[in-house]
Amino acid sequence: MKASLRRLVKRAAITGGLETARLVNAAGLMRRARGRGAIFTLHHVRPKKPRVFDPNSHLEITPEFLDTAITRLKRDGYRFIALDALPAHLASSDPQPVAAFTLDDGYRNNLDYAAPVFSRHGVPFTVFVAGGFVDRTEILWWEVLADLLEQQTSLKFQFDKQIETLPAATLQQKQAAFDRIAAFIHAIDETTAVDRLKGMANFQGVDALKLTADLTLDETGLRTLIENPLASLGAHTITHRALARLTDDAVRTEMERSAVRVERITGRRPASFAYPYGYRGTVSPRDHRTAKDLGFTTAVTTQPGTLTNGIETAALPRISLNGHFQKAGYVSALASGTPFRLMGSS
Repeated sequence: MKASLRRLVKRAAITGGLETARLVNAAGLMRRARGRGAIFTLHHVRPKKPRVFDPNSHLEITPEFLDTAITRLKRDGYRFIALDALPAHLASSDPQPVAAFTLDDGYRNNLDYAAPVFSRHGVPFTVFVAGGFVDRTEILWWEVLADLLEQQTSLKFQFDKQIETLPAATLQQKQAAFDRIAAFIHAIDETTAVDRLKGMANFQGVDALKLTADLTLDETGLRTLIENPLASLGAHTITHRALARLTDDAVRTEMERSAVRVERITGRRPASFAYPYGYRGTVSPRDHRTAKDLGFTTAVTTQPGTLTNGIETAALPRISLNGHFQKAGYVSALASGTPFRLMGSS
């Protein structure tokens, strides 16, 4: 109950902050916070289907909202560019702000629902793909866990040496179980924890790898996607692990193998890279240096913020278009950079 209340309070606080930023932006204040433009992060783009338990709802927006967001940014004077063109823009004296769109993980709906919206508006977009999702060797653990908890009234999971049974009869219990397992995955060796979840899922009737196949594009699907001249692919590791917790050699291997895997699909080495998860604690300065060493000209985080002169192109901020805040005014507020300036994060 306390966790649910905290979540509601946090969402209300974010809504209040966005409303404040919207008003500040509409009044023409803090204009310099907009900087040179913004990179937007998306995951799922699809019609909303009600779910009993939906802990990942922040990771999806509707095609209609994507259309609204692009329309609003056009109204606000943004020019849309491909992510690969961003370094040249930042090196120029062009005063017009730009917007670049990115989508993480390579979901099927990026082809089915997002691409038609981008095509209708003539907006370039980059899809970051993890090789393990393309080849059906890795699971999207957050999707697996959500499906498991939606179906079950209790869930068995091995945290340390013992297997525990977690209650999951109510929405509050399901969310508590989701949060606890997610925290565990991020607290220990991620591969070990994810493998445990995959085993538990299969034992309880959820084929974790089939879910990867159902939700993400394979090589054939990605080749179809990039037939669209507005689409490009970027690297996103092989296993989708938090890089900051890996060894130097493991990080380099994840990045390099990912670039090679994308090149096998597109015929050219990708210039862009997205750090899995992308927030502080999952990405380190060591990872930024490795991305540069491997020749990526842009590498994106999920730290919120706008683009400024002299920004580190190996640690670019992105603005999430969040499923909980699908309003045109919020797009303008976020792109203005005002919320991040008010929070002191940009």
